[in-house]
Amino acid sequence: MDFSSVDFNLNDFIIQFWDKYGFTVLEMGRKFLIAVLIIISGKVIISLSQHLIQKAVSGKIKFDEAVASVLRMVIKYGIVIICLIMILDVFGANTAGLIALLGAAGVAIGFALKDTLSNIAAGIIILFLHPFRKGDYIEFDTTAGIVCEMGLFATILETPDGIYICAPNSSLWGVPLKNYSHNAKRRLDITVSISYTNSIDSAFQVLKGIIWEENRFIQEPAPRVMVQSLGDSGLNVTLRAWVPSADYWVIYWDQMKNIKERLQEAGITISLPKREIHLIKDTRE
Repeated sequence: MDFSSVDFNLNDFIIQFWDKYGFTVLEMGRKFLIAVLIIISGKVIISLSQHLIQKAVSGKIKFDEAVASVLRMVIKYGIVIICLIMILDVFGANTAGLIALLGAAGVAIGFALKDTLSNIAAGIIILFLHPFRKGDYIEFDTTAGIVCEMGLFATILETPDGIYICAPNSSLWGVPLKNYSHNAKRRLDITVSISYTNSIDSAFQVLKGIIWEENRFIQEPAPRVMVQSLGDSGLNVTLRAWVPSADYWVIYWDQMKNIKERLQEAGITISLPKREIHLIKDTRE
């Protein structure tokens, strides 16, 4: 067997193949190299963005973790889609038609999932505007509870008696919402009804003594004692003071018991609802 002739034929084949397809091979190699560079660049950008977001969460900015998770997902998939479109464009695909197709599909999906998308939109607004945070006690519509978890679709709450609530985000954003934990302080009003036969000054003295002894009351604005109203069965006297929001209910329960005992010790009668019934005798035969 003549190996020299085989080598000669192989060399001719390579030369002919290169003359015919050399430019195409180089062009495909260039495109593959660009695609690899796009993929590497996308991974670097994703990794860098994830690092910056994590630094914002744990650093001085104290970025909210729920917002951070949304940003991570949006940036990751956004960069993946952009890189995919760039790679297809490098290989000569009709990316304009693909983008138009994706847009049309997005519109169709949007109409089909409009309720779900409204929850996502409301979730994004809630996560960025922070009307409440995890651990806050909120009330909206006829629902109230402690926020346990915030997501793109729904917010998880737990009532004080341990009931699980899953509320769609659109139901929270579309109605007035009360956040009892948002401010650092809350006003505490305790109203007690005393008998009209008791001395108002004596009742004021008892309540002012309680204010003096209770060091959990905030001194600015200063606590006050006032006559709230003249009731049907008694005189309504109110103790008004500002307290830390976290201690509101503890102070309220303590002072309800304390006020009752102190008024009783001072001989002041807490009035009860009364009704007067007049009997008219019928003198007709």
